[in-house]
Amino acid sequence: MRLIARPGFQRWASAFPLTRGTAAKDGAELFDIVQGFVKSQVLFALVELRVLHRLMDGPQTADGLATAAGLRPDRMERVMMAATAMKLTVRDRKGRYCLARLGAAMVGVPGLEDMIRHHEAFYRDLNDPVALLRGEVDTELAAFWPYVFGAANATDVETSNRYSDLMARSQQIVAADTLAMADLRQTRKMLDVGGGYGAFAEAAALKYPTLQATVFDLPAVEETARATLLRSNAAERLHFVPGSFRDDPLPDGADTISLIRVLYDHEDQVVVTLLSKIIDSLPENGRLLVSEPMSGGARPEVSGDVYFSFYCLAMQTGTVRSAARIGELCKNAGFSSIKAYPSRRPFVTTALTAVKTRG
Repeated sequence: MRLIARPGFQRWASAFPLTRGTAAKDGAELFDIVQGFVKSQVLFALVELRVLHRLMDGPQTADGLATAAGLRPDRMERVMMAATAMKLTVRDRKGRYCLARLGAAMVGVPGLEDMIRHHEAFYRDLNDPVALLRGEVDTELAAFWPYVFGAANATDVETSNRYSDLMARSQQIVAADTLAMADLRQTRKMLDVGGGYGAFAEAAALKYPTLQATVFDLPAVEETARATLLRSNAAERLHFVPGSFRDDPLPDGADTISLIRVLYDHEDQVVVTLLSKIIDSLPENGRLLVSEPMSGGARPEVSGDVYFSFYCLAMQTGTVRSAARIGELCKNAGFSSIKAYPSRRPFVTTALTAVKTRG
């Protein structure tokens, strides 16, 4: 590695026929890392200017897009060239811009644009990453997600609904991936702890016609959650119980308890206490389902160990854990038959189940 790090070796490798291909590939990958922040900001501009939505109506010139967005034509041309280089758009023979497959997916993925807009605060928190790592930044994300510090910080309805709205818009895709991995056919009554407006509970109830689901979340989200569940085609099998898993007992009667994007919001001691509550409330052979973005563990993975890892750091609580680490915490709590499922899309979620058996 010391040899590869020498500038002289890099010059030689770039010129030598047998190594220049590898050197060029390494250079391109390094530059892609270097320019990553520019890509994210271009994406933010595309969302804010609603460029991809405007292209849903058909091909448009940069001039036409500029007029609609209130930009100078040459600046819009710059944006569209960048979007095309990022494979979000393509240019036709007339020089007009059209949506590419990736751009259409950007418009179609639930909650993605909301998350990109939300990144405005994350970008500011990452402005000085060394200060962030040293714990010297009073981050905006810590204020955006107050519930992770305890129910006393999340009793304001407006604040709670703000983050619950954001979560709900992306929860559909998380629910779909989770239910594609974990089989709930044997579940009669499910308790979804920290379930927000009930997106996962509803998805599970719709997929399994005999399943009853109860959402357990903070009182501040109760009104919106109940209204949302009442509109569901499975409304008669969906329920809401207000409470905090930190301070209140869990509702009893469930044979499966789900934690969907909950554990990585909290420090180990909170997780240990929650898992202890869960195993005490489950019957023998009751099951725990955990679904959230996870670290790659021994094999670090980009979405978990870069994006979500630093997002949790900016939240100032919680951490992204590997499936092995979550399994260890479950085992210590008394669970067995711990199974991690191969993830279709680690950047969306990874799932793990554990069973309470007589010890």
